[in-house]
Amino acid sequence: MVTLRETRGGVHIRLCAQPKASRNAVVGMLGDRVKVAVTTAPTDGKANKAIEALLAKALAVRPSAVSIVAGHASRHKTARVEGLAAKDVQARLLAIITDGAKRHTV
Repeated sequence: MVTLRETRGGVHIRLCAQPKASRNAVVGMLGDRVKVAVTTAPTDGKANKAIEALLAKALAVRPSAVSIVAGHASRHKTARVEGLAAKDVQARLLAIITDGAKRHTV
């Protein structure tokens, strides 16, 4: 189960990031966090930008609707998604996570 928190500013998603991976993908769950992998290195915020772009594409929202709000220098991050209700974010993430490897790469 994906742990989400709905706020006035959007929906917060707890993430576990894997920078310098072989592909950009929503990998699955790691405890109560969504594990995401990006090919960029964690230098000058590049991995955070890649995670934001990955989540925007995976959730079908505009890129500016996703931002990292906590954990900028950590593998454990919190992202905020604007413009979707928590139930919609949950449904979209679960569809990606449970639909097999063909849907993981975004």
